[in-house]
Amino acid sequence: MIHGFRCVVAAAVLINATEAAAQVKHRFDVRIPMRDGVELSANIWTPAAAGPHPTVLVLTPYNKSTKETTELARRYAERGFAYVEADARGRGDSDGKFEFLAADGKDGHDTIGWIARQPWSNGKVAMMGSSYRSSAAWLTARERPRNMSCMISQVPVGDYFNQIPYIGGAFALQWSLGWVFGVSGRVMRPENALFPPAPWYLELLQQRPLLTLDEALGRPMPVYREWLSHSTRDDYWQRLTFTPEHFRGIDMPVLALTGWVDFTQGGTMTYWDGIQKHSAAKDRQHILIGPWGHGIEFHAGRTTLGGLEFSNESKIAIDSLRLAFFDHCLKGTSKAFELPRARVYVMGSNVWRDLDAYPPREAEARSLYLTSGGRANSLSGDGRLTWTIPTTLPPDRYTYDPKAPVSTRGFDAGTDQTANQRREDVLVYTSDLLSEPVEIIGPMQVVLHAATDARDTDFTAKLTDVYPDGKALLLGPLLSGAIRARYRKGFGREVLVTPGTVEEYTIKLGHVGHRFLAGHRIRIEISSSAVPFINPNQNTGNPVATDTEWKVANQTIYHDRARPSRVVLPVMPKR
Repeated sequence: MIHGFRCVVAAAVLINATEAAAQVKHRFDVRIPMRDGVELSANIWTPAAAGPHPTVLVLTPYNKSTKETTELARRYAERGFAYVEADARGRGDSDGKFEFLAADGKDGHDTIGWIARQPWSNGKVAMMGSSYRSSAAWLTARERPRNMSCMISQVPVGDYFNQIPYIGGAFALQWSLGWVFGVSGRVMRPENALFPPAPWYLELLQQRPLLTLDEALGRPMPVYREWLSHSTRDDYWQRLTFTPEHFRGIDMPVLALTGWVDFTQGGTMTYWDGIQKHSAAKDRQHILIGPWGHGIEFHAGRTTLGGLEFSNESKIAIDSLRLAFFDHCLKGTSKAFELPRARVYVMGSNVWRDLDAYPPREAEARSLYLTSGGRANSLSGDGRLTWTIPTTLPPDRYTYDPKAPVSTRGFDAGTDQTANQRREDVLVYTSDLLSEPVEIIGPMQVVLHAATDARDTDFTAKLTDVYPDGKALLLGPLLSGAIRARYRKGFGREVLVTPGTVEEYTIKLGHVGHRFLAGHRIRIEISSSAVPFINPNQNTGNPVATDTEWKVANQTIYHDRARPSRVVLPVMPKR
């Protein structure tokens, strides 16, 4: 157990930063040719000292010419790295057509090859960047560029279709429309700052059909329409999906950074699982997971998130950590990158733990079973969670009206969910008061045995930590887990429901590291909506993109010995 985070940055030679910054060389709008004749635009910073230099590359769909980028590039150049930030195809000053990651792998490969041929390059190139930029780095690594030496993976997208732009098959409307609107010009539009959304934006999200919401925003958005039109995991999504052979080809050091409350956490976990199973370099690959959201640089300096509170040891100098990694794998100035295979911060107990594998081998998948006397509706109901399988018990029922959906209650984890849990269309199941702590590290899921009288519907789930004062704080990376019924048999096809038929539904809640303290309770809530995070299912079974009809659905959740609905948690041994 680690009671504080010990910074692992190698000792560096002190230099006069002011003088070095003044001597850093920079060039703007350097044209880099791709194999098909398209040219990308890049800004390049090189150290004052004579080269050649190792290089850090970022491929971005946003804006390469910002104050923040310039400051970051100068820091890296002062440290002895060349720094290249290039606009992705069809973005910024680059030529071509933007197609959401489709060209970034090959373009990244060609850009690395071009860098390696430059006189200021020593032929060693690494990629980094957060979110989309990290996804572009993974797709580049899939192309096996000869000069790619290592990579920092920071909050990428990777579980395509199931994570973005769908959550368990339910369309993540708020994020999807907002993000695509933000990249609908050549550079990032400030109007993308729709989180939390303005009242007019919430009204817009209620309009139908979904396919034409770009017109309501006054701007055509081909990517948004493509996402809605590809409503199964077809070739459009498969072209971005990695196979075991792809992961076997990623034979390089990797530093993976993500947070317990990062909504793209699934991408990190998809890539991490792949390289740990198939990469020959897995012993040189590390993962760090903190109590952070999507903007790690911002969150890593905070000690609160909603109602969750963390120790000062949770703070990490992320850029110093990245530079230490590059000192090792690009410069070779340190013999080892002294981070364990996995280091995770456990919320609740507020400590760092070092693991020899992630997920931890010692975590045991244990089930907490949903039980009630048939009246689990709201906090006033009789819903309970128990570690023993229930016997014959009556099911719970609620009515889901898509025109009066449940709110996500905040726009981050750690928010109090008790207002939602007072609703009659929310089933609430709570454990007994914990006499001793329960620590969980790893993936969580809910398994429901449910029926509906609709041809299609959604089931949603949230895990909360109930404090002694009654507040119920949301845990996990998602504002709500969800499964759209038509995808219960997988995302490769849409299969509508036979009304009244009891079927099994699995809702993935992502990964978490958390310790439920003695005196707290564990609670799960079940419902059928979470707006504006996902679009409310209209329950008709019609194509989602063009549907304009609405139907109320009557839902039934079963929890008896033959149909044991449950939440499955990765429980660590008692400490």
